[in-house]
Amino acid sequence: MILAFECDAENVAMCAPDDVSVLFEFHPIFESIPWLTRTHFLIVLAALLAIGLMYFGLRKRRLVPGKFQLVAESAFNFVDQGIAKDVIGKGGERYTPYLLSIFLFILFGNMFEVTPLVNFPVTSRMAIPAFLAIVTWFIFVIAGIAKQGLGYFGHLLWPPGVPVGLKPLVGIIEFISTIFVRPFSLAVRLFANLVAGHVMLSLLLGTAGIFVWGFIQGDLGFGKALTGGAWFILGVGIFVFEILVAFLQAYIFTLLSAVYIQTSVHPEH
Repeated sequence: MILAFECDAENVAMCAPDDVSVLFEFHPIFESIPWLTRTHFLIVLAALLAIGLMYFGLRKRRLVPGKFQLVAESAFNFVDQGIAKDVIGKGGERYTPYLLSIFLFILFGNMFEVTPLVNFPVTSRMAIPAFLAIVTWFIFVIAGIAKQGLGYFGHLLWPPGVPVGLKPLVGIIEFISTIFVRPFSLAVRLFANLVAGHVMLSLLLGTAGIFVWGFIQGDLGFGKALTGGAWFILGVGIFVFEILVAFLQAYIFTLLSAVYIQTSVHPEH
């Protein structure tokens, strides 16, 4: 995208707005439905895809699974065995539904970044990772209180095994880290990675298209066309890499959620 401070629609691809806040506004898809924006639609779609995968994949289970059932079972076993039970340990299966839900929702939401004609990961909106992080925060705090009672907070303030002289300092650090830093870092990690990938793809592929199209129209020289071609090749490489990032970020968010729950329900570890 090319921005100009003085709007000249014939020579630039996009004019800089007078108020940059319009770049962050939610615009409705249909004027008659003002509350339905592209972001809201994709959030609902990601949730429906996650629900649909598990419902239609597991509702009629066969001894010899079909492709759809195989994908659903693989996703369930990956989260149940590889995250919930391996990380949380005893009682980890209780948290499988939640961990599976956020894993699939984040994965589908991330994959919108590399979906043709969409190219927008809903997790690049800070509100989405922040909401998921707050839900995880509530779960591991409530799980800690249910397991340890109000002594859960005492455990944070006075960690066992720490020398008495260091307990006040370490306790304050642990309390702030657990109660405030964990949800913030959990949300920012997902948000920042998806925003970075989305911006890189938009700049590389968008600029490549503009340069090549400008050469075809005769407005730009051959050197610009070569530059556009090189950026396109780099953009394709980033595109493939972002598919891996989409999966990794869904996995990392789910894994860390399980780790935080584990520290609440099994403080002795």
